[in-house]
Amino acid sequence: MNDDQSVCRLFRLASSPKAEAGVAAVTGNVHIPTMTLKNAALLALIGTILMTALLMWTFVLTFLNVLRDLVPAVTLFSSFIYAFGCFTAAVFSYVFHRAQ
Repeated sequence: MNDDQSVCRLFRLASSPKAEAGVAAVTGNVHIPTMTLKNAALLALIGTILMTALLMWTFVLTFLNVLRDLVPAVTLFSSFIYAFGCFTAAVFSYVFHRAQ
C-alpha cells in the first residue's frame, strides 16, 4: 500500500460514523496552563508598545525629511496613519491588560 492509499484510508476511517473520538473527562490533567489570558495580554501590550515606538520614530523622521524637502509630503500621511493605528492598538492592549 503506497502513501496515498494509506492517507485516503485514514481519512475514510476518521470520517466514518463508527469512528468515535473521545473527549477527556477531566480537563485539569490534559493541559498545562503556561500562558494565561493576563500573560497573553501583557505580551501583546509589550509588542504593541515596541511597534508604536518604532512607528512614532519613523513618523518623526518622515516629518523631518518632509521639512528638509527630502521626501514628498504625501508620505507623511501614510506614516501618520501607521503610527496612529499602532498607538490605538497599544491603548487597547493596555486597557485589555488592566481589565484582566
